[in-house]
Amino acid sequence: MFIDEIKVLARAGHGGKGCVAFHREAYVTKGGPSGGNGGRGGDVILIADHDLNNLINQFYVPRLIADDGHPGMGKGMDGPAGKDLIIRVPCGTLVWRIGQAIDRNAEVEETEETGDGKKITVSSAKRPVIRTANRAKALEINLETEPVEDPVARIREKGELVCDLTENGQQFILCKGGRGGLGNRNFATSVRQAPRFAQPGEYGTEGEFLFELRMVAEVGLVGYPNAGKSTLLAAISHARPKIAAYPFTTLTPQVGILEYPDFFRLTVCDVPGLIAGAHNNVGLGHAFLRHIARCKYLVILLDMAGTDNRAPWDDYRSLLQELELYDPALLEKPRLVVANKIDEPAAEANLKQFKRKVRKVPVLPISAAFGEGIAEFRRQIREAVEAP
Repeated sequence: MFIDEIKVLARAGHGGKGCVAFHREAYVTKGGPSGGNGGRGGDVILIADHDLNNLINQFYVPRLIADDGHPGMGKGMDGPAGKDLIIRVPCGTLVWRIGQAIDRNAEVEETEETGDGKKITVSSAKRPVIRTANRAKALEINLETEPVEDPVARIREKGELVCDLTENGQQFILCKGGRGGLGNRNFATSVRQAPRFAQPGEYGTEGEFLFELRMVAEVGLVGYPNAGKSTLLAAISHARPKIAAYPFTTLTPQVGILEYPDFFRLTVCDVPGLIAGAHNNVGLGHAFLRHIARCKYLVILLDMAGTDNRAPWDDYRSLLQELELYDPALLEKPRLVVANKIDEPAAEANLKQFKRKVRKVPVLPISAAFGEGIAEFRRQIREAVEAP
């Protein structure tokens, strides 16, 4: 199963509360305060890993919750910090925040009574208590008057991009753990020598996030269904995608490694076939088009034989239009037009007509199934990728 988009709930660990304790020892009648500090809450940390190729781990574990810090102890011992939660995601993962950031550490003033009868004011973070009934009432939605909004569509229009992890080993702290509360030994003064209060731990940050994967590859194969993209990928690399004589055989992006005799390597991404209206998400167009946004070089693959009764020149214009409507920056990328299935009887005539209708566009004829023109194709894409 290939997962390239998933919504998760992330929460860092809460800080442990400080301890109220006093030193007790033989022949010491009045020991001073010795309450330790609470431990820090664990962070939620994302690490990009080039050994992963999809977000399947987050699909099965959508709640990312780090450990809480431990409370302080007597004899001046601080509580242990909570363990950080390390989440490995594939390179090319974008993280979007859904809704507003949640801040539960609003400072309030609380009054504490000291041993000598005086009252002092201490600033601390109070954790709010949400009653289930009130929470349910607050979340009630009138479905007749307020339509349910697609969070993915809303994020793309108004969302906040939190991070973009593209390099192997790149780290990002998604949620920061709360600080531990101070023990009562930190509040002892010459006037207040026996404080009987301590700080509670702070809340860790939390929120809902959308993980979106965009493949990181040098070359992207773009074309209509059944144009031969998977066949070409199998001919130039060790990838073995599913190949069949019907459209939409490839349903998920496939990445292959193109190797050269001098140990130079290229990554090639085979995007599932696009159809008219892909920029409006017709036929899962958005799910496919976003994977070529990072490619340095685009290969427009055309079925020059017109197997599905489509004119190659119309396919070329339609593909460029879909790319421009989705993201105009895609047309600024260097690209190569490849005429596949040149071994078919009608391919030669269609190629001549294509050059008449689409002028000043160089075309490379190949036959991916029989290996014709593959060596020239490998040479041209390497030169294009290495060009400054």
